[in-house]
Amino acid sequence: MKIYEYAQAPNCRRVRMFLAEKGIEGVEFVPVDIARGENRTDDYRRKDFNGKVPVLELDDGTTIAESVAIKRYLEELYPEQPLFGRDAKERARVEMWNRRAEFNLMVNVGMCFQHTTGFFADRMTTFPEYGEECGRKALAFFDELDRHLADNRYLAGDYYSVADIGMVCALDFGKVVNLRPSADKHPHLKRWRDELNERPSARA
Repeated sequence: MKIYEYAQAPNCRRVRMFLAEKGIEGVEFVPVDIARGENRTDDYRRKDFNGKVPVLELDDGTTIAESVAIKRYLEELYPEQPLFGRDAKERARVEMWNRRAEFNLMVNVGMCFQHTTGFFADRMTTFPEYGEECGRKALAFFDELDRHLADNRYLAGDYYSVADIGMVCALDFGKVVNLRPSADKHPHLKRWRDELNERPSARA
């Protein structure tokens, strides 16, 4: 198997952390420099017409894009130490928090980055005011996360899951646009983030 990735991208980090937590080895990582537009070539778009990273390429040539789809495929191949939940209720809670991580944090952080930093100014029309509003929405979500984590070790209770991986990758990516939780205002969120980033998988 090969994974085409841009190592600095949060969705690529999600997959690396997942692989590390599952103990999956033998995957070849192929760098794709999105800053130089390598993801926009015809050859790469044959792997994913959206030109996104990461993309998993199987030995038979099949390609799977989207980080959650990649992780679900690998979860099926390696069901030991499940990260998507261990029973119906837990799987539903993990899915709920996975989607909350995506829509409440990753989308807003991503839009703030795309529309305020100029990183993609050569390939898209940017709207700085929209990016700034997305940043404000991300900051407001920190309050919700802190309240939830006051009574829960992880997002799905006492069970570490892909939802935690997705949320912490989005949270850490927010640093590039100065979206950071306050240690004073968000002590439970800080505790959770620090614990996750102490895991070996955080350095994968």
